[in-house]
Amino acid sequence: MKANVGDRLVTEGPDGQRECLIIGLQHADGSPPYVVRWLADGHIALVYPGPFTRLVHAENGAPRGNPLP
Repeated sequence: MKANVGDRLVTEGPDGQRECLIIGLQHADGSPPYVVRWLADGHIALVYPGPFTRLVHAENGAPRGNPLP
């Protein structure tokens, strides 16, 4: 998985779907882990995407929304 700041991660789980915005990269090549802000509560965390996570690229490579709370 290769991501950019502004992309989103969508995770499916037993509690439903959760979505977060990538606000920071740990590696220049866009590989995990990612610094994210969870959209539901604004919590910032370091995330290693799991097998039930998909990457949604920002349109035109531009960050979507305000990456910081």
